[in-house]
Amino acid sequence: MIWAFVVTAALAISSQLLDSALTTEDGFIVEPESAVAARLTETRLAGSDKIVELVLVTSESLTVDDSAFREFVDSLTAEVSKLAPKYVESVFNYYFIGDETMVSGDRDATIINVVMAGGLDEASENVVHLIEVAREAGSAPDFETHVVGPASVDRDFVEVAKRDVLKGEIIGVGIALVILILVFRTVGAAPIPIVMAIVSVIIALALTSLIGQIYRLSFFIVNMITMIGLAVGIDYSLFIVGRYREERAAGLGTREAVTKAGATAARAVFFSGITVVLALVGMLVVPASVFFSLGLGAILVAVIAVLAALTLLPAILSLVGDRINSLRLPVLGRNRRGRGRFWVRITRMVMTRPLLSLALSGGLLIAATAPVLDLNLGALGIDTLPDSMASKRGFQILESEFSAGLVSPSTIVVDGDVRSKEVQDGIARLTSALRQDPGYGEPRVQANEAGDLAVISVPFNTERYEGGGVEGVRHLRTEHVPNAAVPADVYVGGSAAERTDFRDLAASWTPRVFGFVLGLSFILLTIAFRSLIVPIKAIFMNLLSVGAAYGLLVLVFQRGIGARLFGFQQVEVIETWIPLLLFTVLFGLSMDYHVFLLSRIRERFDQNQNNQASVAFGLASTAGMITGAALIMVAVFGGFAAGEIVMFQQVGFGLAVAVLLDATVIRSILIPASMQLLGKRNWYFPRFLEWLPDVRVEVPKPQARTASNGSL
Repeated sequence: MIWAFVVTAALAISSQLLDSALTTEDGFIVEPESAVAARLTETRLAGSDKIVELVLVTSESLTVDDSAFREFVDSLTAEVSKLAPKYVESVFNYYFIGDETMVSGDRDATIINVVMAGGLDEASENVVHLIEVAREAGSAPDFETHVVGPASVDRDFVEVAKRDVLKGEIIGVGIALVILILVFRTVGAAPIPIVMAIVSVIIALALTSLIGQIYRLSFFIVNMITMIGLAVGIDYSLFIVGRYREERAAGLGTREAVTKAGATAARAVFFSGITVVLALVGMLVVPASVFFSLGLGAILVAVIAVLAALTLLPAILSLVGDRINSLRLPVLGRNRRGRGRFWVRITRMVMTRPLLSLALSGGLLIAATAPVLDLNLGALGIDTLPDSMASKRGFQILESEFSAGLVSPSTIVVDGDVRSKEVQDGIARLTSALRQDPGYGEPRVQANEAGDLAVISVPFNTERYEGGGVEGVRHLRTEHVPNAAVPADVYVGGSAAERTDFRDLAASWTPRVFGFVLGLSFILLTIAFRSLIVPIKAIFMNLLSVGAAYGLLVLVFQRGIGARLFGFQQVEVIETWIPLLLFTVLFGLSMDYHVFLLSRIRERFDQNQNNQASVAFGLASTAGMITGAALIMVAVFGGFAAGEIVMFQQVGFGLAVAVLLDATVIRSILIPASMQLLGKRNWYFPRFLEWLPDVRVEVPKPQARTASNGSL
């Protein structure tokens, strides 16, 4: 009843508050140079932070010098002006000010500048009215109109992101249901993990809605919550339901089986959840809103999934009882022992030739990691949107007729006495140098009334500076600004500068996050398994799977090998925040399989002190569940990779291949081979650490249970 009330309340909260909790704006928790520039312009130069949309007017038969062209542009400008003051603040065109930069080289296209009302979130919501006015005007013969700018692009990104979430849910849940039926060999048990995952996602979205009223979160948090929630929510329930059915088959009553599943598999879920959360905390320490939002979303849904698995799931199992085995599949349901023997044979082959197995599997993962040397980080822009999005078409026309840098020009902020001759001379030197540099467009200078701030707006020539203008920003900061020697504080800002600062911030924090996550994981696993060797091996093997994921991302997305096969776009860069996100998420999720597998091996080893037999038992008893869990995660992540936003194609693909490698190459080959080579040294635990609490993941049984697949 409590959970039913919580879910109902969560649905109500999300429906009312989720939209207002999310933002399309990115920000920094610290203040890099671009953030200082933004703060100064916002506080001292009214209107400088406004969102400007560009309405492109093109004609195949007329030029801007024709009266019909002018009549059309003036008429459209008048119609757009009617949207003021609610949706737009001001509108001006080429004929108002005679600025030749607003006309294309062959004079068959021009720009109408529209200053939107409100900030980016408000503009993104209201730009639909501007788009509608432009669309109606564009239906006239001889003319074509397009709208492009920060608001229209953000609106399209949000629309595609919502579409991708729905597509990912349908694909992921559909395939997961089929896998669950095959793993459980009954239809009755399959819906329970999916229900648990959906409950976790609903509650996490409600918590996001509440937190977002205090600190607005990136709208990508919804994609993150849905993707991680479906993956871990299904997996955690899968392991507990599987252990419950195993104990019932062994003769325990319903209540006793639920209790036993709670004392074993549920404990593993708890430790696994802690590992996932600790890994994801690494994203929270990076002082950027996108990392905070994505990390927070993943942590919220992981914590709820664990709580639901430990409290709601036992209640459901107690109510369902043996009906969980209803609608058993024929044939598959009678072949459980054969599958156990299959995994024993695999284990025997690996452990018979451990050095060869270790060399081949390790070599494969290292080979997959090798392309990471060509990893190129950057920002994926408008050109990666689907061709069906109107803003992308507008961007392409802007790029061909003018300069795509007009969408988000760089701003050089001069903080000082801008009325003094020395500062004015410095600004003149800077603007003169910019005019002579083909990498930039015509600079515009604007000063505030107080005379203590000037802003130089300069567009990039995207043919010269591709990759989101990062090179252009660096050139401004290292060449033009220092050479001008303006006697004042000078900051380079704008969207390209923000992307540059974000890239630098991610690079500087990556080693710290790696150290934080690795250190916490080592401590937790040492306590959980009372071994120094087990956590060292687990960390090393997880690093191999993460490295392989990085390498395959480069191979598929940057080099384009197999991109068409998967339906992906080949791009020049991997989104800046993705490697750090993949590391934290993958490290947490990969530990799932290590915790579940090694806990069963340790449980058996505590009973018989036979390393070889314990490894065989652990692999045979968990193989079906872990393989099913891995396939479910691959299906969920693959569903999101099938979306249209390239950055989430990269995330979904990276997560899917890493989980697949972890559950096959690492679990089936590397772990048994390494454990065979090390023998009892796997469980080495020095005496000086005996003071650590003994909190084993699995509680040892008083005596071993007979199992035909427990030895080699």
